Amino acid sequence: MFSKDNLPHAPLPLPDRFDWPDEEMLARVTAFFELMTKRHSVRDFSRRPVPRAVIERAVATAGRAPSGANHQPWFFAAISDSGLKARIRAEAEAEEERFYEGGAGDEWLKALEPLGTDAAKPHLEDAPWLIVIFAQRWGEWDDGTRFKNYYVPESVGIATGFLIAALHQAGLSCLTHTPNPMKFLNATLGRPASEKPVMILAVGHPADNATVPAVAKMKKPLEDILTVFDGS
Repeated sequence: MFSKDNLPHAPLPLPDRFDWPDEEMLARVTAFFELMTKRHSVRDFSRRPVPRAVIERAVATAGRAPSGANHQPWFFAAISDSGLKARIRAEAEAEEERFYEGGAGDEWLKALEPLGTDAAKPHLEDAPWLIVIFAQRWGEWDDGTRFKNYYVPESVGIATGFLIAALHQAGLSCLTHTPNPMKFLNATLGRPASEKPVMILAVGHPADNATVPAVAKMKKPLEDILTVFDGS
């Protein structure tokens, strides 16, 4: 973090270092790849409770993400209260109905067809937890004056990736949900105007009858997402 006071650069010896042989590096990254291939977005959640401590540790993991100027421009609101989840669902579905009734263009709706989505979002109540992710567009000092945050979308996106990976590591499923607009979440959750809600993560155990769209298993092969310039 940083302070309104001048903070000098103070380099510290690298506190954590890993010096694994090449074979172990490959084995570790392959094991993580195999774990992440088992990550699936689901819309059907069990009502099985998830301990608060698990959610808190996953969010703490997200808070370890790198960020522009180390400003850490994110905030997470974790909700298990059934009444509040119902309110968020009602407000989100109102926005979704406008989206599906003409707010989205034909091309966008066509792209969503293979996913089988519509304006109904029961997962926002069924999932034991909702995590709302806010991007802090600017910060404020104690006296109310503002300071600028840097690379906010990139920083929040990286932190969200950390969060999703941590939840998957815990054996949980989640669904990214982005009703547009989402300004209602500021008022609902008491967050300031400086913060922009960017995503709702529904989090929990998948229901016994959970399904995933077949198209969701169609991932681009490595050669379509990577070019290597190795000098050879």
